[in-house]
Amino acid sequence: MTVKEIIREEIDRLSEDILIEVLDFIRFLEIKRERDMLVKGSQMLSEASFQKIWDNEEDSVYDSL
Repeated sequence: MTVKEIIREEIDRLSEDILIEVLDFIRFLEIKRERDMLVKGSQMLSEASFQKIWDNEEDSVYDSL
């Protein structure tokens, strides 16, 4: 039995008020995943810009700290 099938069986046993909480939690997880993807994407996009700042001779003394 797959995880999805097990979850469906469990959902069938829940009352309506608990199902509302489950739906709220699912939406929370979706928003969290989207936020994490946006953060990671923005970090990757800005990495090239910061590379010029991080890798320069003037500040190489700070690389050993």
